[in-house]
Order: sequence, then C-alpha cells, then structure tokens
Amino acid sequence: MRIKTLTVSELNNYIKKTLDNDFILNNLLVKGEVSNLKYHSSGHIYFSLKDSISKINCVMFKSNSADLDFKLTEGMEVIANARCSIYPGTGSLQLYIEKLQKEGIGELHIKFEKLKKKLQDEGYFDEQYKKEIPKMPKRIGVVTSETGAVIMDIINVSKRRSSLIDIVLYPALVQGEGAYKTIINGIKYFNDTKSVDVIIVGRGGGSIEELWNFNEEDLAKEIFKSKLPIISAVGHEVDFTISDFVSDYRASTPSQAAEIAVPLESDIMYEIDNYNKRINEIVFNKFSYEKEKLSNYKKILSLNSPEVILSNSYLELDRIEDRMKKLVFNKIEKEKLKIKSLNDILEAHNPINVLKKGYTIVEDNEKNIISSKEEIKDLDEFNIIFKDGKVKGKIISMD
Repeated sequence: MRIKTLTVSELNNYIKKTLDNDFILNNLLVKGEVSNLKYHSSGHIYFSLKDSISKINCVMFKSNSADLDFKLTEGMEVIANARCSIYPGTGSLQLYIEKLQKEGIGELHIKFEKLKKKLQDEGYFDEQYKKEIPKMPKRIGVVTSETGAVIMDIINVSKRRSSLIDIVLYPALVQGEGAYKTIINGIKYFNDTKSVDVIIVGRGGGSIEELWNFNEEDLAKEIFKSKLPIISAVGHEVDFTISDFVSDYRASTPSQAAEIAVPLESDIMYEIDNYNKRINEIVFNKFSYEKEKLSNYKKILSLNSPEVILSNSYLELDRIEDRMKKLVFNKIEKEKLKIKSLNDILEAHNPINVLKKGYTIVEDNEKNIISSKEEIKDLDEFNIIFKDGKVKGKIISMD
C-alpha cells in the first residue's frame, strides 16, 4: 500500500476534520486558570487555560463573549464549555469557547496578592523610598536575556534618542525555575561596580507563569536595596509584577523604559546650551562685578595713598596758614582800631592840645605837676611847659 504524500494544508485540514468529528472533543467541559488574557478590539477574547502541568490556547468569539456576565481576569479559574480543534493556517491546537462560568482564583494569583500585601505593609512600595531617575545618564545597565527582543528594543530606542548613551547588558535568565537569581546577580553587579547611572530590568510579555520570576520576594528585596535607580519593564502594559511595584519607576514596555531612561539628544544639547549661556552670563557678571569692585578699591587706594595724603596735608597746611594769616590780620586790624580808638581818647585828653591853645603846664624837676602857687614858693626853680617846649623858671616875687 502506497501512502499518499500530503501538503501541509491537506494535513492540517485532515486533522481539523478528524477533531471536528470527535464527539468528546466537540462537547468538552474544561476546568483551568485563565492566563495570558487579551481582549481584542473586535470583541473576541484570547487567553490560555492552564493547570499546574499543562496549558492550552483558547479563543472566545464575539458572538459568544457578548453573553458573558462577568469580566475575565488573569488567574481566574473557570469551567469552559468548548470544542477542541486546530486553526489550519498555523496548525495551532486550541479550544473554541462557547460558554464560561467562574470557578475561583488561581493559586499563583493568590500567592501574588499575598506577597504584594506583605511587601506593601512592610513599606517596600512607599513613594518616600523611590529614587529619582537621572536626567542625563551616561551609561544604562540592562538586566535581561541576551537573545530576546527586549535588549534590541532598548538599544534601538536608546540609539534613536541619543548617540551619547552607552548601553551595558548583564545577560540574565528571565524565565524558568531560579531565573530570578541571575537577575539579582545583575543588580548586584551594577551596584558593586558603580559602572552605570540607572538600571533597566525587563523581559517581554507572557503568562503569569512566564513572568513569575519577577514576583519572587528575594528579587523584590534586592531591587529595594539597590543604590542605583531601577526601572522595571516587565511584560506588556496590562502585565503587573511585584518588581513593578518595588522599582523606582514602572515602564509599561521595555521600549518605554528606554524612552524614560534616555533623554533626547536634542534636549540634552539644548540643556547644555542653556547651561553654557548661563555660565557665560554668570562669568561675565562676576567679571564685571569684580572689575567694578577693583576700580572702587583703586579709587579708595588712590584717595588714601601717601602721596595724596601728603598733598592733602600741604593743602591743609596752606589752608591753616591762610587762616592764621587772616586771623593775625584781623587781630592786627582789630588792635589797630582799638589803638586808634584809644589814641583818639588820648588825643582828646592830651595836655599838649590844651597847650596849643596858649595854656602852659608848670612842673618841678621831678616832673610833678604844680597846680597852685603854694606848691611853687619853696622851689628854687621849676619848668614851664609850652606847646613847643619847656623853659626854666625862678620865682622873683609872689603876690
């Protein structure tokens, strides 16, 4: 018997037909935990159902999802009425969900919420401990897989924004048991070497199981202890991990983390230009101020130099001399006036002036004035003073 050679499309269609004709696979009740949930804009819902060992992809078309009376959330346990088939275009096996009923919350989500509350109560998420992201970092450390799209996204966005930034990769495991320990080692490395200004910790999107390493308590505490600021960029915008809450900044995607950490080069140059202008202005103002201050000091020194002081002393001496001359002159003039006044008085009482009128003065040889004949009778001789001189006289007779 010869086996017919099939194309891939023929094979996928045969598998689909086989599955679609299986009664059990077309009337399934499947219990599992919702994971990797996505609401599409078309109204379709895409997610996975999983248990502790396995998972299967699911789709619930708009015609069925419109009848849901609750909103699906990550970690929710549900019971699904479904049929199992494949999508021929990709050969992907999946459940086509017709109805859903809530069963409970998955174990990982319970564990997540429990750890989140514990760390929150202990203050690990408090804003007061959040460190500022540097405005102009020189080097950025990235802790992620060396083979994933995350590092390439970060490098591409960073280089597009600025050619001045260096990216340093610490290759770490971001999925699988114990992967968080390599992430811890990356954070410790950058803190010990102090070789970067900020750290980005991240990976791409995934289910809660795939992101679970970023929900480990030891990693959360290492992020909290970091002296360098850390940006968490784990999963997509709808994904939240413990690392997001404890980090200094949470980015919705790795690309956004690069945008947060790396300033635009044009902004950097503009800032540098502003600093340069400000520094020049400060230096110019300082120079002008010091120049004016020096000029003032020079004026003060010139006004207080020995030469000026000596010159001023000469001027002061000249002023004193002039003042003394003036005082002496005024004193002399005053005394001259006084003497003139006294002279006028003396002149008014000068006996000579009386003599000019024809009167004479008689005095003895001792120049005592004789005012009566009784005083003269005992004198041998006496003096008679005229206006133009004196003569000697003797008594010849007395009446």
